[in-house]
Amino acid sequence: MSSELRIKKLRGSGGYVMARVTDEQQMKGNLGGPDLFLAPIGRLDADKISKHFCNTCEKEFEGSPKIEFENPNEEVAENLILAERGQYICNTCGSSIAEYREFKKQDETGDVGNAKPLEPQTEVSTQAEPPQQVTENTPQQIEQPEPQQPQEETTHSPTTSVSSIEGRVVYDENANKIGIAKQVGIDSTQSMVLVITQNDGTEGSIPWKNIRKVGEVILLGNPEESVTPGKCSNCGFSNKEGSKFCEECGTPLQ
Repeated sequence: MSSELRIKKLRGSGGYVMARVTDEQQMKGNLGGPDLFLAPIGRLDADKISKHFCNTCEKEFEGSPKIEFENPNEEVAENLILAERGQYICNTCGSSIAEYREFKKQDETGDVGNAKPLEPQTEVSTQAEPPQQVTENTPQQIEQPEPQQPQEETTHSPTTSVSSIEGRVVYDENANKIGIAKQVGIDSTQSMVLVITQNDGTEGSIPWKNIRKVGEVILLGNPEESVTPGKCSNCGFSNKEGSKFCEECGTPLQ
Protein backbone atom coordinates (compact mmCIF):
# COMPACT_ATOMS: atom_id res chain seq x y z
CA MET A 1 0.00 0.00 0.00
CA SER A 2 1.36 3.41 -0.94
CA SER A 3 2.37 5.81 1.86
CA GLU A 4 2.18 8.82 -0.48
CA LEU A 5 0.03 11.66 0.84
CA ARG A 6 -2.88 12.76 -1.33
CA ILE A 7 -5.11 15.82 -0.89
CA LYS A 8 -8.68 14.67 -0.20
CA LYS A 9 -11.96 16.25 0.88
CA LEU A 10 -12.99 14.86 4.28
CA ARG A 11 -16.57 15.56 5.30
CA GLY A 12 -18.02 16.27 8.72
CA SER A 13 -21.51 17.07 9.99
CA GLY A 14 -20.79 20.82 9.91
CA GLY A 15 -18.52 21.22 6.89
CA TYR A 16 -15.37 19.66 5.46
CA VAL A 17 -11.59 19.97 5.35
CA MET A 18 -9.08 19.52 2.54
CA ALA A 19 -6.17 17.51 3.92
CA ARG A 20 -3.23 15.36 2.86
CA VAL A 21 -3.89 11.80 3.98
CA THR A 22 -2.33 8.36 3.48
CA ASP A 23 -3.99 5.42 1.75
CA GLU A 24 -4.61 3.84 5.17
CA GLN A 25 -6.40 6.98 6.37
CA GLN A 26 -8.47 7.03 3.17
CA MET A 27 -9.59 3.47 3.86
CA LYS A 28 -10.64 4.46 7.39
CA GLY A 29 -12.59 7.45 6.07
CA ASN A 30 -14.38 5.42 3.38
CA LEU A 31 -17.67 4.19 4.88
CA GLY A 32 -18.91 2.57 1.70
CA GLY A 33 -19.81 5.55 -0.51
CA PRO A 34 -18.01 8.03 -2.75
CA ASP A 35 -17.32 10.48 0.11
CA LEU A 36 -14.60 10.30 2.77
CA PHE A 37 -15.40 11.22 6.37
CA LEU A 38 -13.33 12.79 9.16
CA ALA A 39 -14.97 10.93 12.07
CA PRO A 40 -13.45 7.46 11.41
CA ILE A 41 -10.00 8.94 10.72
CA GLY A 42 -9.78 10.81 14.02
CA ARG A 43 -7.31 13.60 14.75
CA LEU A 44 -5.15 14.90 11.90
CA ASP A 45 -2.08 17.09 12.27
CA ALA A 46 -3.01 20.73 11.63
CA ASP A 47 -0.16 21.11 9.11
CA LYS A 48 -1.77 18.39 6.94
CA ILE A 49 -4.96 20.49 6.52
CA SER A 50 -4.82 23.15 3.79
CA LYS A 51 -8.42 24.44 3.82
CA HIS A 52 -11.67 24.05 5.72
CA PHE A 53 -15.30 24.91 4.98
CA CYS A 54 -17.88 25.84 7.64
CA ASN A 55 -21.57 25.22 6.89
CA THR A 56 -22.60 27.93 9.38
CA CYS A 57 -20.37 30.61 7.81
CA GLU A 58 -21.04 29.16 4.33
CA LYS A 59 -17.44 30.02 3.50
CA GLU A 60 -14.13 28.28 2.83
CA PHE A 61 -11.08 29.33 4.86
CA GLU A 62 -7.37 28.76 4.34
CA GLY A 63 -5.55 26.56 6.81
CA SER A 64 -6.74 24.26 9.55
CA PRO A 65 -9.74 24.74 11.83
CA LYS A 66 -9.21 24.69 15.59
CA ILE A 67 -8.75 21.14 16.90
CA GLU A 68 -9.80 20.40 20.51
CA PHE A 69 -9.56 16.98 22.13
CA GLU A 70 -9.42 15.18 25.47
CA ASN A 71 -8.40 11.72 26.66
CA PRO A 72 -11.11 10.47 29.05
CA ASN A 73 -9.95 6.81 29.00
CA GLU A 74 -13.54 5.96 29.90
CA GLU A 75 -14.86 2.40 29.77
CA VAL A 76 -17.96 2.55 27.55
CA ALA A 77 -18.41 -1.21 27.22
CA GLU A 78 -16.83 -4.40 28.45
CA ASN A 79 -13.31 -4.50 26.99
CA LEU A 80 -13.82 -1.16 25.17
CA ILE A 81 -12.23 2.14 26.27
CA LEU A 82 -13.00 5.62 24.89
CA ALA A 83 -9.36 6.71 24.54
CA GLU A 84 -9.89 10.11 22.88
CA ARG A 85 -12.70 12.37 21.76
CA GLY A 86 -12.41 15.67 19.99
CA GLN A 87 -13.77 18.02 17.38
CA TYR A 88 -12.75 20.34 14.58
CA ILE A 89 -14.06 23.86 15.26
CA CYS A 90 -14.45 26.83 12.90
CA ASN A 91 -11.98 29.58 13.82
CA THR A 92 -14.48 32.29 12.84
CA CYS A 93 -17.85 31.31 14.36
CA GLY A 94 -16.90 28.47 16.72
CA SER A 95 -19.26 25.95 15.10
CA SER A 96 -18.34 22.27 15.05
CA ILE A 97 -17.18 21.05 11.63
CA ALA A 98 -16.69 17.43 12.69
CA GLU A 99 -16.45 15.26 15.80
CA TYR A 100 -14.53 12.03 16.29
CA ARG A 101 -14.09 9.25 18.84
CA GLU A 102 -11.18 6.83 19.16
CA PHE A 103 -11.66 3.53 21.00
CA LYS A 104 -9.25 0.88 22.25
CA LYS A 105 -9.69 -2.64 23.56
CA GLN A 106 -8.13 -3.55 26.89
CA ASP A 107 -7.68 -7.06 25.52
CA GLU A 108 -7.12 -7.01 21.75
CA THR A 109 -7.84 -10.74 21.48
CA GLY A 110 -11.18 -10.50 23.30
CA ASP A 111 -14.64 -9.45 22.12
CA VAL A 112 -16.49 -6.28 23.09
CA GLY A 113 -19.21 -6.93 25.66
CA ASN A 114 -22.32 -5.10 26.86
CA ALA A 115 -22.37 -1.31 26.62
CA LYS A 116 -22.21 0.66 29.87
CA PRO A 117 -25.32 2.83 30.59
CA LEU A 118 -24.83 6.54 29.96
CA GLU A 119 -26.89 7.41 33.07
CA PRO A 120 -27.56 5.54 36.33
CA GLN A 121 -30.49 3.19 35.73
CA THR A 122 -33.20 2.98 38.42
CA GLU A 123 -35.17 0.32 36.61
CA VAL A 124 -34.69 -3.36 37.30
CA SER A 125 -32.70 -5.09 34.58
CA THR A 126 -35.00 -6.56 31.94
CA GLN A 127 -33.00 -9.78 32.04
CA ALA A 128 -34.12 -10.35 35.64
CA GLU A 129 -37.79 -9.76 34.89
CA PRO A 130 -40.26 -12.44 33.83
CA PRO A 131 -41.22 -12.52 30.12
CA GLN A 132 -43.45 -9.62 29.07
CA GLN A 133 -45.90 -9.14 26.28
CA VAL A 134 -44.34 -7.29 23.33
CA THR A 135 -45.90 -3.93 22.55
CA GLU A 136 -45.72 -2.07 19.25
CA ASN A 137 -42.92 0.24 20.42
CA THR A 138 -40.91 -2.23 22.50
CA PRO A 139 -38.37 -4.37 20.60
CA GLN A 140 -38.25 -7.99 21.70
CA GLN A 141 -34.81 -9.15 22.76
CA ILE A 142 -33.47 -12.09 20.80
CA GLU A 143 -32.72 -15.10 22.95
CA GLN A 144 -28.95 -15.57 22.86
CA PRO A 145 -27.32 -19.04 22.71
CA GLU A 146 -25.68 -20.58 25.76
CA PRO A 147 -22.08 -19.27 25.94
CA GLN A 148 -20.67 -22.71 26.80
CA GLN A 149 -22.04 -24.26 23.60
CA PRO A 150 -20.94 -22.06 20.68
CA GLN A 151 -21.78 -23.46 17.27
CA GLU A 152 -19.42 -22.62 14.46
CA GLU A 153 -22.08 -22.73 11.77
CA THR A 154 -24.19 -20.05 13.47
CA THR A 155 -21.59 -17.34 12.81
CA HIS A 156 -23.28 -16.64 9.47
CA SER A 157 -26.51 -15.54 11.15
CA PRO A 158 -26.87 -11.77 11.82
CA THR A 159 -28.35 -12.47 15.25
CA THR A 160 -25.25 -14.26 16.51
CA SER A 161 -22.91 -11.28 16.11
CA VAL A 162 -24.59 -9.49 19.03
CA SER A 163 -21.55 -9.60 21.33
CA SER A 164 -19.28 -8.10 18.67
CA ILE A 165 -21.80 -5.36 17.77
CA GLU A 166 -22.45 -4.23 21.33
CA GLY A 167 -20.57 -1.07 22.25
CA ARG A 168 -19.88 0.05 18.69
CA VAL A 169 -20.61 3.69 17.85
CA VAL A 170 -23.54 4.24 15.46
CA TYR A 171 -23.34 7.01 12.84
CA ASP A 172 -26.04 8.17 10.44
CA GLU A 173 -25.46 8.66 6.71
CA ASN A 174 -24.10 12.20 7.40
CA ALA A 175 -21.43 10.88 9.82
CA ASN A 176 -23.31 12.21 12.87
CA LYS A 177 -23.03 10.06 16.00
CA ILE A 178 -26.52 8.99 17.12
CA GLY A 179 -25.71 6.47 19.85
CA ILE A 180 -24.04 3.21 20.88
CA ALA A 181 -25.18 -0.27 19.80
CA LYS A 182 -26.74 -2.26 22.61
CA GLN A 183 -28.28 -5.45 21.20
CA VAL A 184 -30.16 -6.98 18.29
CA GLY A 185 -33.91 -7.47 18.68
CA ILE A 186 -37.19 -8.12 16.89
CA ASP A 187 -40.05 -5.61 16.74
CA SER A 188 -43.80 -6.23 16.75
CA THR A 189 -43.77 -6.98 13.00
CA GLN A 190 -41.14 -9.72 13.55
CA SER A 191 -38.54 -7.61 11.72
CA MET A 192 -34.95 -7.45 12.97
CA VAL A 193 -33.85 -4.18 14.60
CA LEU A 194 -30.69 -2.81 16.23
CA VAL A 195 -31.36 -1.52 19.74
CA ILE A 196 -29.13 1.45 20.64
CA THR A 197 -28.49 3.74 23.58
CA GLN A 198 -29.08 7.20 22.09
CA ASN A 199 -26.97 10.29 22.83
CA ASP A 200 -29.47 11.47 25.46
CA GLY A 201 -29.31 8.15 27.31
CA THR A 202 -32.68 6.85 26.13
CA GLU A 203 -33.17 3.59 24.26
CA GLY A 204 -34.14 3.49 20.58
CA SER A 205 -34.29 0.97 17.76
CA ILE A 206 -33.23 1.06 14.09
CA PRO A 207 -34.56 -1.34 11.39
CA TRP A 208 -31.78 -3.71 10.36
CA LYS A 209 -32.45 -2.91 6.69
CA ASN A 210 -31.31 0.68 7.39
CA ILE A 211 -27.83 -0.49 8.43
CA ARG A 212 -25.44 0.10 5.57
CA LYS A 213 -22.15 -1.21 6.95
CA VAL A 214 -20.84 -2.78 10.16
CA GLY A 215 -17.13 -2.30 10.81
CA GLU A 216 -15.20 -0.48 13.54
CA VAL A 217 -18.33 1.70 13.59
CA ILE A 218 -21.90 1.08 12.42
CA LEU A 219 -23.03 3.26 9.50
CA LEU A 220 -26.67 3.83 8.59
CA GLY A 221 -27.91 4.37 5.03
CA ASN A 222 -29.29 2.49 2.06
CA PRO A 223 -27.57 -0.92 1.89
CA GLU A 224 -28.86 -1.65 -1.60
CA GLU A 225 -26.80 0.86 -3.57
CA SER A 226 -25.94 -0.37 -7.02
CA VAL A 227 -22.29 -0.93 -7.86
CA THR A 228 -21.03 1.50 -10.46
CA PRO A 229 -18.88 -0.17 -13.16
CA GLY A 230 -15.27 0.94 -12.80
CA LYS A 231 -15.76 2.37 -9.31
CA CYS A 232 -12.78 1.71 -7.02
CA SER A 233 -13.65 -0.10 -3.81
CA ASN A 234 -10.67 1.49 -2.06
CA CYS A 235 -10.89 5.23 -2.82
CA GLY A 236 -14.28 5.53 -4.58
CA PHE A 237 -12.82 6.96 -7.80
CA SER A 238 -14.99 6.36 -10.90
CA ASN A 239 -12.76 4.86 -13.59
CA LYS A 240 -13.54 4.26 -17.25
CA GLU A 241 -15.53 1.12 -17.87
CA GLY A 242 -13.20 -1.77 -18.67
CA SER A 243 -10.30 -0.43 -16.59
CA LYS A 244 -8.37 -3.11 -14.70
CA PHE A 245 -6.65 -0.78 -12.20
CA CYS A 246 -7.83 2.40 -10.45
CA GLU A 247 -6.42 5.53 -12.10
CA GLU A 248 -6.41 7.29 -8.71
CA CYS A 249 -4.80 4.78 -6.31
CA GLY A 250 -3.80 1.78 -8.50
CA THR A 251 -6.03 -0.75 -6.72
CA PRO A 252 -7.08 -3.73 -8.93
CA LEU A 253 -10.72 -3.38 -9.98
CA GLN A 254 -13.19 -6.26 -9.71
